[in-house]
Amino acid sequence: MQILGQIVDLVNRRIFSGEVTVENGKIKSIVEKNHTEKLYILPGFVDAHIHIESSMLVPSEFARLAVVHGTVATISDPHEIANVLGSEGVFYMIENGKKVPLKFHFGAPSCVPATSFETAGAVIDANGIRDLLASPDIFYLAEMMNYPGVIFDDAEVLKKIEYAKLAAKPIDGHAPGLRGEDLKKYIGAGISTDHECFTHDEAAEKLALGMKVIVREGSAAKNFDALIDLLPEHFENMMFCSDDKHPDDLIVGHINQLCARAVAKGIDVFKVLQAACVNPVKHYNMTVGLLREHDAADFILVEDLKDFKVLQTYIGGELVAENGKSFVEPVAFETPNNFNISKKDVGDFAIKSSASKIRVIEAFEGQLITNEIHCPAKTDNGNLVSDTANDVLKMAVVNRYRNEKPAIAFIKNFGLKRGAIASSVAHDCHNIVVVGTSDEEICKAVNLIVEHRGGVCAVDGDQSKVLGLPVAGIISDKDGWETGRLYQEIDAMAKALGSPLKAPFMTLSFMALLVIPDLKLSDKGLFSGKSFAFVDLEV
Repeated sequence: MQILGQIVDLVNRRIFSGEVTVENGKIKSIVEKNHTEKLYILPGFVDAHIHIESSMLVPSEFARLAVVHGTVATISDPHEIANVLGSEGVFYMIENGKKVPLKFHFGAPSCVPATSFETAGAVIDANGIRDLLASPDIFYLAEMMNYPGVIFDDAEVLKKIEYAKLAAKPIDGHAPGLRGEDLKKYIGAGISTDHECFTHDEAAEKLALGMKVIVREGSAAKNFDALIDLLPEHFENMMFCSDDKHPDDLIVGHINQLCARAVAKGIDVFKVLQAACVNPVKHYNMTVGLLREHDAADFILVEDLKDFKVLQTYIGGELVAENGKSFVEPVAFETPNNFNISKKDVGDFAIKSSASKIRVIEAFEGQLITNEIHCPAKTDNGNLVSDTANDVLKMAVVNRYRNEKPAIAFIKNFGLKRGAIASSVAHDCHNIVVVGTSDEEICKAVNLIVEHRGGVCAVDGDQSKVLGLPVAGIISDKDGWETGRLYQEIDAMAKALGSPLKAPFMTLSFMALLVIPDLKLSDKGLFSGKSFAFVDLEV
């Protein structure tokens, strides 16, 4: 097979008119040749850090959508499903991903669970990490979220890091806001990347200390604008990722969108494409071709180097997408689950208090971090209730693994004026997280999730919409486009209930993530990420 085009040679930083010859899945030759074809041929895009589960799709369905946008490979941390099903969940993702052409490179989830302050469905200890890293299907130690464990020399944490070093596999970081001497110790332990930078100065410090920074632009966390100006100087040590991307967003675009935005800012296209295509392959020793002779034939054809409209995607020499149409065939898959609770009563969400002020989680658009603020308490017959007038809404986290009393807190900036929204996609343990305007609506939403053994839903009186997620309680059993359509409907309903957030369910899913400061809620109670301890709801 011969393909004519303008060859984008990222190694030698030049573009020339040429012909690519593909034979037996590899690039046999690349030669200069005069022709009139104006399309550009370049290496395929790589998402340098993503949780496939956050797309609510199994890997095979994720692939069917992603290849349309020129994505040929991912660095995938399966810790979402690992928190539900343990190592069994990791291998479920690996085996499903092998059934399609897209090149998934999975890591060993380093923090299952992320902390001891929440209930997960499984535990992967240091011995489990050692066993995972021994597999040729595991390419790296996934994000070390327990940065306090690294800083304070936790023996179990250090064992996991040591096993990665012995296996000669990279170690990913996760240290939002970490600076100074603590950061130096964290990097000194052997941790090589971070995708959690949310300010320019933080990322610049990490780069100066030898860490590679991954620019994240997902459905909830959006750090592109804060970090992208570092790329021209640090292009050899930066990458792009989505981290968590919901299916409706994946239908629209992927890493190709970040390339277009970076070029629109006037950044040299070779530097942009090095971050998008080359750096992940080299850092993680990926089995992905870079448009060189004898490489695997993993490349794309785009209309131009401005908008990066993808016309064709090839993986291993196979045409997997063309003009917006995916040729990746659907595959059958099982639906393992770990949902073990019964429905709740309205009274389970009541919390008696005589406090005049309460601690409130302040959520932010496009960020995973939160603030702790203090707000006046609103009560009804001695029960703390949502204050919709001031946008201080009751939220709860419900243990999905065994019947326990829900943990209750309050949150600002979700903006609901009526109804409730709930999800069993709740990083990282995937208990049920819910926010609503009344205890009755909160209870309805939770019970809808229980009934479906996982899902996302919105309720408003007698009306409701739900997307069931029967695979581990976090992944759909439907195809990618149908999942995206159903999710769009529920997202639209959440916004009709009053939420101003661009991605209310994605933002909600991070409100139980204790390792991102400051104030979060686990199934065991209100938690401060700054003090790394539980705190009282009452001030």
